[in-house]
Amino acid sequence: MGSASRKARFVSETLTLPTRENEFDRPLVYNDNVFLVAKLIMIETIQAREISLYELEEKFGLELVINTDFFTEWIENLPLINDVEKSSLERVKSNYFNLTKHRSMSEEAVKMVVLSPLLDLAGFYQPPFEIETEPSTRISAVDESIIVKGNIDILVINKKLWVLVIESKSTKFDVITALPQALAYMLDTPNVEYPTFGLLVNGREFVFVKLVRQEKPKYARSYALSIERDTELQQVLSVLKRIGQLILL
Repeated sequence: MGSASRKARFVSETLTLPTRENEFDRPLVYNDNVFLVAKLIMIETIQAREISLYELEEKFGLELVINTDFFTEWIENLPLINDVEKSSLERVKSNYFNLTKHRSMSEEAVKMVVLSPLLDLAGFYQPPFEIETEPSTRISAVDESIIVKGNIDILVINKKLWVLVIESKSTKFDVITALPQALAYMLDTPNVEYPTFGLLVNGREFVFVKLVRQEKPKYARSYALSIERDTELQQVLSVLKRIGQLILL
């Protein structure tokens, strides 16, 4: 199948995956005469919230790359953070610690208190960047015999950076919870010539993802950077700035 046939398409919360195994040729017959052979593709529908890394690997041949040379953008050639930006980041951290004294942060609070200032400092609210939104994806998990429900909100920047915000009402939803959904969306990006990037956020932790779709799709991710550890929030901003430079190329 060509790359266009392998694309994942989202309709509301539904991910449509063409499957290689169910692709077959069927002759079209008219008055007992075979005129042509049409390629028919059986379509399998999977709920976005239920997609797993295993399914993405099976359907698309998605491969995790362990070699650190594949994803250097989150550790090398990072822009410097100036004193004004450092001061702004300290304010973000102070706000975060103050608010989390009382309760876990909802995804709306994460976006307002942590994510929005980071995107602003990285310049994503200014031209030539464009931000779009995608429908939220619901998630659930069992935590001590109690079903805990949450949401993943999605922002798209220039169709090259996908930001997924996880509602963190339970520690059951760590930042990696959104990885399969992020990769599914990233696989659907129209431009396959350049890498696409993802950022997973739950308020406390940040994970960056890189996907390359040339030939066989491959991805890698950073380790989880934490707002609670030393200067890692500065690194998050530096990586966002670096990715901003790359997606404009």
